[in-house]
Amino acid sequence: MARIVHIALKVEELEKASEFYEKVFGFAPVETSKVRDHTSRHLSDGAIDLALIKYDSEESAEARASGQGPCIHHFAIEVDDMDKYLAEIGRFGCKIISDPGVIPVKFRAPGGTVLEIVPQQRYKKPSGN
Repeated sequence: MARIVHIALKVEELEKASEFYEKVFGFAPVETSKVRDHTSRHLSDGAIDLALIKYDSEESAEARASGQGPCIHHFAIEVDDMDKYLAEIGRFGCKIISDPGVIPVKFRAPGGTVLEIVPQQRYKKPSGN
C-alpha cells in the first residue's frame, strides 16, 4: 500500500527552523545536502521524513511551485512501482513539474497541491530506528 513518508517545508532560515524542530519536538537530524537549486535538511520523528528546504532564489519553477515565501511545499507518497503510478498520474491529467528523469517525481495533483511519488526506502531513518 502507498503511504505518506515525507513532508517538505520551504523555510526562510534553515538553521533557525532546524533548531526549532530538533529542540522543541526532538526530531533527529538525518542529512543535509545541496540539491539543484536548494539546500535540504532532513529531520525525522522516526517515521516521517521532514525536509526543511532553503532555495537559493525564489525564481526557479520548483521554488515557486507552491507559492512565494515559507509554506508547506509538498508531501511524498512512497510507492512500490513508479511506472504504474506515473501511468495513473497521467490518467488523471496531472502535470509533472519536476525535470524529466528526476526521481522523485513532483506533480500537481487534482486540487492544485504539489505532491511527489518516491520509490520505497527513498528516505533514511535516524540511526537506531
